[in-house]
Amino acid sequence: MPGYYDQKPWLKTYPNWLPQTFELPETSVLDLFTTSVDAYPEDPCVCYFAAVYSYKKIHRMARNLAAALSEMGVGQGHRVLLVMQNIPQTIVTSLAVWMCNGVVVPINPMYTARDVTHLLDDSGARLIVCQDDLYESTVKNAIEDIDPLSVITTSPLDMLNPDEIIPKQLKNAVRLSFPDTIDFIELASNDTDDELEFPKPTADDLAYLVYTSGTTGPPKGAMLTHGNIVYNSETYEIGARLDRSDVVLGVAPLFHITGIVAHLAIAFRLGIPVVIFNRFDVADVLRLIETYHATFVVASITVYIAILNHPDSKKYSIASLTKAYSGGAPVSPSTVRKFEEVLGLTIYNVYGLTESASPATMTPLGLSGPVDQESGALSVGLIIPGHEAWIVDVENPELELPPGQAGELVLRGPCMVSGYWRKPAETANAIKDGRFHTGDVAKIDEQGWCYIVDRKKDLINVSGFKVWPRDVEDALYQHPAVIEAAVVGVPDDYRGETVKAFVALSADYKNKVSPEELISFCKSKLAAFKYPRIVEIIDEVPKTPTGKFLRRELRER
Repeated sequence: MPGYYDQKPWLKTYPNWLPQTFELPETSVLDLFTTSVDAYPEDPCVCYFAAVYSYKKIHRMARNLAAALSEMGVGQGHRVLLVMQNIPQTIVTSLAVWMCNGVVVPINPMYTARDVTHLLDDSGARLIVCQDDLYESTVKNAIEDIDPLSVITTSPLDMLNPDEIIPKQLKNAVRLSFPDTIDFIELASNDTDDELEFPKPTADDLAYLVYTSGTTGPPKGAMLTHGNIVYNSETYEIGARLDRSDVVLGVAPLFHITGIVAHLAIAFRLGIPVVIFNRFDVADVLRLIETYHATFVVASITVYIAILNHPDSKKYSIASLTKAYSGGAPVSPSTVRKFEEVLGLTIYNVYGLTESASPATMTPLGLSGPVDQESGALSVGLIIPGHEAWIVDVENPELELPPGQAGELVLRGPCMVSGYWRKPAETANAIKDGRFHTGDVAKIDEQGWCYIVDRKKDLINVSGFKVWPRDVEDALYQHPAVIEAAVVGVPDDYRGETVKAFVALSADYKNKVSPEELISFCKSKLAAFKYPRIVEIIDEVPKTPTGKFLRRELRER
């Protein structure tokens, strides 16, 4: 296209950030892994605290477990529920399920017994692999009325290095055994005949049912194919300039789409290690970044804030972490500047959904995302190659809007899911003509940079004026005391709704900044109908396990 490079100067740095450069993958996630096993058998695959497992070792354990699963009846399309933290057994089990051409259903370990029962019923899974402590506390109660169903249990202690001191976060853990469950380590250690053949999944086969967080209703199982995941592993490889020298820091939960694509799939793709550590702990994160020289991570901004505020943040060297991305929650420009000034850490923005197999937009490494002058939002990057995007009117989705105007973001392309498991009505509501309606309000400028303004459902109506919480939150983040800010609309007899902000302060400013000061600060930066009339100072904004603010909980307060 004549003048295309002049209009979009970033293409000089990333000429392959064009739709025609990507082809639909013909490989599965399992193919990525086995290719790396063949090429780099002795290289580290999983680093779990002080334990390091090679690609060859993880492959052997997965084959052994796959043979056992096959004997238990797991075959093509069968769903297997995983209830575990970020431990090696999660990775081994996923590979074993794919070797049987089954479907992994990873769920949040914080779910209640009622939640687990619902997801078992919805997914139709009849096999669970879970941590022993979670079986005792949750799963056992969830399955008491479900028959037949098999359970395999394991301990987060099982795959530690036997010579290491038990990590602090696991010091109270004990190995548990139950007469009605099967031991994971026993199955994974029982050597299988090397000649045993397993069915090979294709790119079109389901790899995962990933249940959405349920912040807008009951969780729905997004049907992710191997092709969806492989496609976006290539997106990360190109966008973050990843290669064989990189080390992945596995901060995101492996039941979440970020952990699945940005941790596991990209590690398998390149034959590089992923560093995991059961549950998020700032001290462990800092120590393991230094130990393994981690280079690449995708994490919510709350993870970075926790690192910034930890007393030992400068005790450890995190200089290796040169490819740090943030997704899952809004990032303000002032927060990014703060990390550069204090820790020398550059944070790049990425945006995605479960339904887009992680990234739908990405800021390529080395480029600086611009800030939208109207909303103050930092760009979440460029629409990923091979995908189409539209901005449509929030009230009338048939009306497409021109560049620079805010509306609902609509996406179509090979990373997008085909629908929700056994939810035809919800699928039809979200996907029309192959276009997925995200529910996020966004802008795309003339150069192709995308800005997420807010969630459509979070719109606040103040005396007929539209207020997006993101606008107010970005103003609050400019105050040096504010480390977290979440804005909601609350009922108001006069205005219909009014703006209320929940704010968490940094340790240096606690008890030194009043709500009135913050209201006055916003008043100087925002239109009269936008600034918050109410500010409540709290210790921490409530979040989902993946770092998204729970605005519904704040509204209920």
